[in-house]
Amino acid sequence: MVFLLLLKYAKNNIKLLTAIAFSSRAVFILAIPNLSQDFYRFIWDGRMILEGLNPYLYTPESFIQAGSSFPVAEAKALYAGMGELNGSHYTNYPPINQLCFLISALFSSHSILGSTIMLRLLIVAADFGTFFFGKRLLEQLNIPVKNIFWYILNPFIIIELTGNLHFEGVMIFFLIWSLYLLHTGRWKLAAVAFGLSISVKLIPLLFLPLMFKWFFSTSSTTKNGLSRLIGFYSIIGITIILLFTPFFSLEFVNNYSQTVALWFTNFEFNASIYYLARKIGYWYTGYNEIAVIGKILPILVFLCIIGLALFRRKIDTKILFVNMLFAFSFYLFLSTTVHPWYIATLLILSVFTNYKFPLVWSFVIILSYFAYRHLNKADKSENLWIITLEYLIVYVVFIWEVFFSSRFQKNKKANSIELAKS
Repeated sequence: MVFLLLLKYAKNNIKLLTAIAFSSRAVFILAIPNLSQDFYRFIWDGRMILEGLNPYLYTPESFIQAGSSFPVAEAKALYAGMGELNGSHYTNYPPINQLCFLISALFSSHSILGSTIMLRLLIVAADFGTFFFGKRLLEQLNIPVKNIFWYILNPFIIIELTGNLHFEGVMIFFLIWSLYLLHTGRWKLAAVAFGLSISVKLIPLLFLPLMFKWFFSTSSTTKNGLSRLIGFYSIIGITIILLFTPFFSLEFVNNYSQTVALWFTNFEFNASIYYLARKIGYWYTGYNEIAVIGKILPILVFLCIIGLALFRRKIDTKILFVNMLFAFSFYLFLSTTVHPWYIATLLILSVFTNYKFPLVWSFVIILSYFAYRHLNKADKSENLWIITLEYLIVYVVFIWEVFFSSRFQKNKKANSIELAKS
């Protein structure tokens, strides 16, 4: 409520809103996250690299079980903090993420609090970058600059990214920087920034097919568009390969691919369509068919994205943002796992569109925490009634905005014209 009042009454005071946004982040500087355990793994990985070890080749559990010597300081505390599930799997964080973890280890290799402070400062710095380039891009697109505060001042963003140390904020910075460079014609630098974004989190890979029409629509000739598109994809690929090279080995490829696959075929949390498919699977087979459903859903996501990429003959940057918004929405709607911080990417994309369902989702996503109440401690099941409430709200707003809102506005405008004539 306070957030909405601030935007209503101080929407033209950019300096005041900016000061509030970043002073709010300062509240968390000395805090240890209590809604996420992931940061313990961040610290572990960073200290592994500092010791000259490849974090992609070892699980924390392997060292703890050996028990003879530990590779990093505070190993037992870090393992206990990250939990057995996290500690038993290989790391899945790409190289720029690992660089942030290393910086944290360089800053503080023997203090969890010290490492946490540095991780948080990096995320806050990324938010500054997102604010700077996001504001400029909004100006370039003739969209109200105040829209950036739906993201930068959003309590959900402050709590989940700054408070709980999720690196979606760093990925988003590189993504928005890339899109700003792309819009202003510096596509080569944009490709490097896009590659850096993927090297924080793999999510921007989803958006690559959507660039196809943009390059052809903004180029003087088809040949020019094709050459720029190929160059854009090539630079992104080279950037990613160079960043992964220090860690590369056949064992790394095997470990990394297996870990990423877990998000589709093993893990499940706060899902929507997947839970319906899972229920149908139980009816027919009596078992959780996540191994099968988890392979089908990514194919559906891919088909949706290809459909978006080919839907229009010509697009501009505004339409590109809309396509990216829908592509990531389909991904989340069809995912087996939707952690709260995943919504951050959806929210920043919505800033550049007229759609508000991601903003609504950023408010109701808190229900996912309430849903994960151990009603049955034996199976640790989620409260699906609360999950249903969350998605009911999101889907109602989504359907209204996509299928009815524009038609309603057109009818309202037509009626206004008729009244004026009469």
